Amino acid sequence: MYINLLTQLKNAQAVKKESIKFAYSKMDEKILQILEENHYIADFKRLGKGTKRIFEINLKYPADRVAIEGINFISKPSRRIYTGYKEIRSVRRGYGLMVLSTPKGIFTGKEAKKLKVGGEILFKIW
Repeated sequence: MYINLLTQLKNAQAVKKESIKFAYSKMDEKILQILEENHYIADFKRLGKGTKRIFEINLKYPADRVAIEGINFISKPSRRIYTGYKEIRSVRRGYGLMVLSTPKGIFTGKEAKKLKVGGEILFKIW
């Protein structure tokens, strides 16, 4: 699940690891694509076949800092938080990223607002 993935990414960057391995899921793959496009990770590869698929994620350290300074999980399994596209706001005055799960797929806040689609707020990252 994406909560474990993001927590492992943040912890691995805190101890300056080069890369981590994580179990494969389609949702996690889309989230990793979003993080790579927005420069929170260097890149990732999908390895293995069948039920033994994993991700190998290479971490990024811009200017000798960590790329992920903080994560705020909005929706949790016990409480889902939904929003319409009109209520989507920027995170950390544009320096952060909001990720939503919409009926059309998983998008960033900017993409969801452009497509005029709301959904479940998964997390905010900066």
